[in-house]
Amino acid sequence: MKKILALALAASLLAGAALAQTTLTLGLFEPLNEHVELVLPQFNALHPDVTVEIRTLGFGDHHDLLVTNLATGSGAADVVAIEIGYIARFVAEGGLRDLSEAPFEADRFADDFVDYAWAQGRTADGRQIAMPTDIAPGTLYYRRDHLEASGWTIDQVIESMDSFLDYGRELLGHGVFLVADAGSIAEGLIRSNVPAGDGIYFAADGTPQLNSERFLEAARIAQIVREEGMDAQIGAWSNEWYEAFRQGTTAVEISGAWLGGHLQTWMAPETSGLWGASNTPGEMLVSWGGSFYGIPTQTAEAKLDAAWDLVLFLTTNPEIQLEGLPHHQRLPRHAGHLRRPHVRRGARVPRRTASAHAVGRHRQPDPGRCHLPGRHDRRGDLRLRHGRDPQRGPRRSGCTRRSADVDPAAHPPLT
Repeated sequence: MKKILALALAASLLAGAALAQTTLTLGLFEPLNEHVELVLPQFNALHPDVTVEIRTLGFGDHHDLLVTNLATGSGAADVVAIEIGYIARFVAEGGLRDLSEAPFEADRFADDFVDYAWAQGRTADGRQIAMPTDIAPGTLYYRRDHLEASGWTIDQVIESMDSFLDYGRELLGHGVFLVADAGSIAEGLIRSNVPAGDGIYFAADGTPQLNSERFLEAARIAQIVREEGMDAQIGAWSNEWYEAFRQGTTAVEISGAWLGGHLQTWMAPETSGLWGASNTPGEMLVSWGGSFYGIPTQTAEAKLDAAWDLVLFLTTNPEIQLEGLPHHQRLPRHAGHLRRPHVRRGARVPRRTASAHAVGRHRQPDPGRCHLPGRHDRRGDLRLRHGRDPQRGPRRSGCTRRSADVDPAAHPPLT
């Protein structure tokens, strides 16, 4: 009888151990949380012994708090999301675990990622402190109705910067501004075609680039647009900017691919079907942001295995990565995912490694094209959809695409 009771007690203890839960906190910024909330049930199914509690803040608040938490060594979530504008700071200042070491051994995944994205999360001495999760190529969003009324084709518009400006002059005769703000064109030019190893504002050797040909050309083009009255002089992220999208006051916007997600969900969902997405004028190759996941050094040792499982789930799982495409225009940083037919059609994925350990330097992809997914017509026009709740906060992320190469049969509709 005692033996039976002992066996029963042992079985009970084993059952209790099997049901023991590890609770992880995950720190996110808006609207990245929407993607995670969408796919988290799949993680729960794979890891029923792990409970994930999401902490979401606005873009700025999230990163401000994270800076404080990492500096003080307390208060950070067990896994944290980091936008490209902040990654260099954490690379330099620390506070995140070296994922190259055991039990993570992240270097085994290096060849699976676009090289420049992998390098952005790496320190000068070879520590991988964050795993990249998405990129956003520089994109020209254009109003299809204005394009058709002008008699131009999108290939004519983007053939060169001169043709782009001529299109803007044509639009003035139709009572339409080319862009909301000439500064957006300047920013695109400043960000474009940055040599590998250099940053936007400083060369690899620390030389300031403000007098470089890239900056001078950006100022020249922006001045032409402003002096000829081709911009509406409306600042980004203002109510006037949103209204310009809704009313068709402006014909194009140069931005990261992430703008498409904002247009279709909360900025101007009523303009569904009126927007197209194309390469930027004159083959500008623009990197406009990106996101990463890291594990703070303050995360408890007992949670590291579960935390790493969550990071891998969000960054290396093909289907999970691709969930971010139709809703937010977040392109995966995983090189294999970019080769999927509905992500990339006849395009070359940029692969050159760029050093990324200098503070405050964004790294640019090599020339290549990554196609923006969505519902396309024969010219590759992106049709926006209705039906999602507003999402807040700018998202940024790097390469360009060409609408003429898109096969509409390869793109599932946005639903």
